[in-house]
Amino acid sequence: MLIDYHTHHVRCGHASGELEEYVQKGVELGLTQLGLSDHMPLLHVDPATYLPGMAMAMDELPRYVEEAFRLQQQYKSQIDIRVGLEGDYIEGYEQDIERIIRAYPWDYVIGSVHFLGEWDISDYRQLDKWNGRDPYDVYVQYYDAVGKAVRTGFYDYIGHIDVIKRFGYKPEQSVEHLENQALDAVRASGIAIELNASGLRMPVKEMFPSRRMLEYCFQQGIPLTIGSDAHQPERLTQYLDQAVDLLQDIGFTELATFRQRQRTMIRM
Repeated sequence: MLIDYHTHHVRCGHASGELEEYVQKGVELGLTQLGLSDHMPLLHVDPATYLPGMAMAMDELPRYVEEAFRLQQQYKSQIDIRVGLEGDYIEGYEQDIERIIRAYPWDYVIGSVHFLGEWDISDYRQLDKWNGRDPYDVYVQYYDAVGKAVRTGFYDYIGHIDVIKRFGYKPEQSVEHLENQALDAVRASGIAIELNASGLRMPVKEMFPSRRMLEYCFQQGIPLTIGSDAHQPERLTQYLDQAVDLLQDIGFTELATFRQRQRTMIRM
């Protein structure tokens, strides 16, 4: 089984490629399952005045869903398409997030924390926001948001759970207890996390999450899925061979897959 559950396309504003190009690339690569999972529209900032290309426009969301399900049927004899959403968790906007999630028949919803307030910690254009901040305090705020996201019950799995490390900003003191608390919340909630391979092409040069966190997941029985977080069709499945090797080296034998918000474990 070869799967990739984390992908983005041109509608999100910072990726390229139409949905069908991803599907055709998935067929070419021999993917068994392909997850389409573009970003939820922005809820808490004005897209007209914020930095460009952050997420798809709200009026594009129904068109995204319609096209994704159409492709699911069109290509069903060639590839198993699962239709998802990366549903950013924004503290204080839980009702708006829930409304979007409940409005469509998703196969799965990824819970990701990109924003701390109006600061997108995953955006290279906003690195100046680290200036004058204690990295430890930022990590505390970030993992607090992850825990709150988990406890909403909105999500099927948490995406790139330690993406806060993306640009290499790390506190001098250990943050293992913060990471473990977030993973403990995941375990208690009964959801999964992903091994997001895209960190290998980021400044941190490490997958999300770290091997240490993956080993903790294995010890705690937390299920995982995998995703390339491709923003171009040619990056579909990028580094997923290394992701699978890492998981197998730790001892994982199964991956989580999703249909109609139900999780099924498959052999790697």
